[in-house]
Amino acid sequence: MHFRLRQPLDDAMMAKLSDASAIYGIQKVKLGTGSLMVEYDASRLRPAEVEAALAHAGIAAERA
Repeated sequence: MHFRLRQPLDDAMMAKLSDASAIYGIQKVKLGTGSLMVEYDASRLRPAEVEAALAHAGIAAERA
């Protein structure tokens, strides 16, 4: 699932991104230029839940 970052990366955002893989059902987070690619377990999460989990973790991103 692809996301666009809504704000530039900084140290705080990088720390939040490194913690994102610990969110239940999220398997991998890859960082691109101004974007994220999130791999998740579709048997545990729906796309809206992935988006909500990232928002709850403080990661300002929107579905691309």
